[in-house]
Amino acid sequence: MLDKHFTPQTVEGPLYEKWEASGLFACDPHSLKPAYTIMMPPPNVTGTLHVGHALTYTLQDVLIRFKRMCGYDVLWQPGTDHAGIATQMVVERQLEAQGVSRHDLGRDKFVEKVWEWKEYSGNTIVEQQRRLGITPDWSRQRFTLDEGLSHAVRKVFVELYNQGLIYRDKRLVNWDSKLQTAVSDLEALSQEVKGHLWYIAYPLADNPSESIVVATTRPETMLGDMAVAVHPEDERYQHLVGKMVKLPLTDRQIPIIADEYCDREKGSGAVKMTPAHDFNDFEVCKRHNIPMLSILDFKAHMNENVPEAYRGLSVEAARKRVLEDLEAQQLLVKIEPIIHAQPFSERSGVLIQPLLTDQWFVDAYTLAQPAIKAVEDGTTRFVPDHWNSTYFEWLRNIQPWCISRQIWWGHQIPAWFGPDQKIFVAETESQAHEQAMRHYGHQVELVQETDVLDTWFSSALWPFSTLGWPEETVELKRYYPTDVLDTGFDIIFFWVARMMMMGLHFTGQVPFKTVYIHALVRDEKGAKMSKSKGNVLDPLTLSDEYGCDALRYTLASLAVPGRDLKLGESRIQGSRNFMTKLWNAARFLEMNACVYQKAFDALTAKLPVNRWIVSEFATLTSKVYRAIEAYRFDEAAADLYKFLWGTYCDFYLEFLKPIFANVEEAKALQESRATASWILMEFMKIANPIIPFVTETLWEQCGGEGLLMAVEWPIYGREAVDARYVDVSAQEEMNWLVELVSAIRSRRTEFNVPPGMPIPLQIFEATPELEARVKRHEIIIKRLAKISELSVGVGQSENLKGVIQFVLGAATIILPLGQSIDLEAEKQRLHKEMQKVQTELETGLKRLSNMDFMAKARQEVIDELKERVSNLEVTIEKIKDALLRIA
Repeated sequence: MLDKHFTPQTVEGPLYEKWEASGLFACDPHSLKPAYTIMMPPPNVTGTLHVGHALTYTLQDVLIRFKRMCGYDVLWQPGTDHAGIATQMVVERQLEAQGVSRHDLGRDKFVEKVWEWKEYSGNTIVEQQRRLGITPDWSRQRFTLDEGLSHAVRKVFVELYNQGLIYRDKRLVNWDSKLQTAVSDLEALSQEVKGHLWYIAYPLADNPSESIVVATTRPETMLGDMAVAVHPEDERYQHLVGKMVKLPLTDRQIPIIADEYCDREKGSGAVKMTPAHDFNDFEVCKRHNIPMLSILDFKAHMNENVPEAYRGLSVEAARKRVLEDLEAQQLLVKIEPIIHAQPFSERSGVLIQPLLTDQWFVDAYTLAQPAIKAVEDGTTRFVPDHWNSTYFEWLRNIQPWCISRQIWWGHQIPAWFGPDQKIFVAETESQAHEQAMRHYGHQVELVQETDVLDTWFSSALWPFSTLGWPEETVELKRYYPTDVLDTGFDIIFFWVARMMMMGLHFTGQVPFKTVYIHALVRDEKGAKMSKSKGNVLDPLTLSDEYGCDALRYTLASLAVPGRDLKLGESRIQGSRNFMTKLWNAARFLEMNACVYQKAFDALTAKLPVNRWIVSEFATLTSKVYRAIEAYRFDEAAADLYKFLWGTYCDFYLEFLKPIFANVEEAKALQESRATASWILMEFMKIANPIIPFVTETLWEQCGGEGLLMAVEWPIYGREAVDARYVDVSAQEEMNWLVELVSAIRSRRTEFNVPPGMPIPLQIFEATPELEARVKRHEIIIKRLAKISELSVGVGQSENLKGVIQFVLGAATIILPLGQSIDLEAEKQRLHKEMQKVQTELETGLKRLSNMDFMAKARQEVIDELKERVSNLEVTIEKIKDALLRIA
């Protein structure tokens, strides 16, 4: 006997252990089944599960469970990322609490401490992943610093270096002055801050009484200026191009150059060029062969290249001193308050400084060309396809990729320096010494590069390094290229593009055939989730409260392509109600002696009501199949909901109640019990990929054999529905009945008819066939639509007063509500409601037309208002329709 309620808290843990122990998560490289592969984006070992992770893992698990049921040998490759900077910071904070720094320990001892921490608590997120019910092949768990992957990293580095695609150069990088390392663009977060635009006069060298005025947000960097640039077509400055100016506060002169980078409408139109501390200035000065002058040290203090008065000052202190000195020399023309974007380190929170340093780079432009072509020719496709343009824009404008980091945790760069700084790159130190011996002719001392590789470098190899590359393993041949990568749009460039580049270069094949890009998870009002806003939803807490299935179903149902997910706790509550509905349906069958018969053949059903539900379910099965194949998880979830809640529970089971009550009709009773059970158990199969816990539990308790996750997807409902399962005449008859009852229920709600109040129903212009149909189902119509009297006529309806009427097919449906409610009062209520909604709509439209509001309001506020206005417009149309229906 089923429990009265489904309690996921007591079911999920033991059930997951049972799944894992079954061995069904594991792939079989020697299987004769077709292969299907997904590479799990490796989360950081420092991480904990958030709703973005929950979305990614849910959608991937839906695909994996689905493909497993469809007869594929699936590999879902799990693993974690060493997350260089993030992990090192965690351990450094622990040491700081003990009054110890990493420098006190030394590199080797410090790295040992990080490994200890990783083994102790760094895999927390893996256990949290299990909590979501996901089914990767845990036996193949990999870590980006394990020996196999480290070997692949070293081999890739050496080969790219030997091919001239990795090199050491002095270039600008994002510098974190607190962590003392270069960081990636992804770790440099842009934030809007209040600042100023300072206008500074730069006197001409040949005529100090004349000057050119530049506008800058960083006056302290003027000490490193190497030129002033103007637009070549700016008439104000054309006569100055080629002249020199005296750089204030220094004894240097710098040229005025013309470059189209300059914006004539911005600031003064003249731009100071500080190539060692600004990425745009760096490119402009490279074009004009202007030298670079670095004025900051690694701690973001002024170095020896500035006048003595400013040496050793922090950026903030130097700015204050520079502005005071400019004002004293009457060179500070004016100051404007502004709001502008500045990059801050995601890890340390400090302002990022563009810094000219010696770093290791990858020639990303060369590697990008095959990656661009692979998407252009459709070898790899993006879903939704509008992300193609984002991918192309990034790759076609790609810059050299800085891959070196000045930290200790990570893949130490396999390069050694000789006594004269000659570089030897090799997979091992012994190989480097062999190279040095050939070069010098004798043994010399070599010093290994202390920098480690950017975390994204090893992550870029993930699709093939996890399969055993560079060895030609069975797994590599079978599971590469992979089938689909599911990830967020924010790392298309940082990870997706780099995997494409590395995969194509080292294997000759794309790493995945499809890239499915899901949107961001926001709160229910569309705002980005953040701890400071207090709107963060913890997926583990939600799973504990409502059950894992409720969370998974909600995420799948909200995964509309190209649209951010608005996730609120109320949506998850609604999903839990869906699980309850499914559970209650199974209990209803149990109470009505409906026992699952595995040998039952749905094609043998004779009653129209049963032929109808079989037809509807076969159609549903195919729709869900095609929806998941097309990555329309939202459509699959919606179709499951509509069928179970509406078609099956609200109508089919209600249609069966008279049959269940009439035990004398043994054949009808037996067929209906068998059909009802068969449909619900088949429903468990197609719903299992999305809601695995409740369906697996019901499958076991209702008589299913084996584990549901190992059952085959119904063969009659795949790409096309098996026509034998579809009875068109039964569908036409029963769907008309469903439409009639639904329409009457809708009108009852619309006009505030009390739920329990019976009302009369008249049907005019009915054909003899329709009249016979109504009579066959008269009892059901009366019961489900709360009808007191039902009359059917073949003639035309008269001009009746006090009625609601609508057309259904060829018939006119009349509801004489004047006998049940005060229609005049109802008209007044609708008019009053119309005025209220109209007022709210006008207010919303007025705000949207207010340019000041549109300029200042957050985007999520604007989006929410637009959605509200759209809903109000729909409401008004509904009220108008209701008024028109009152005769």
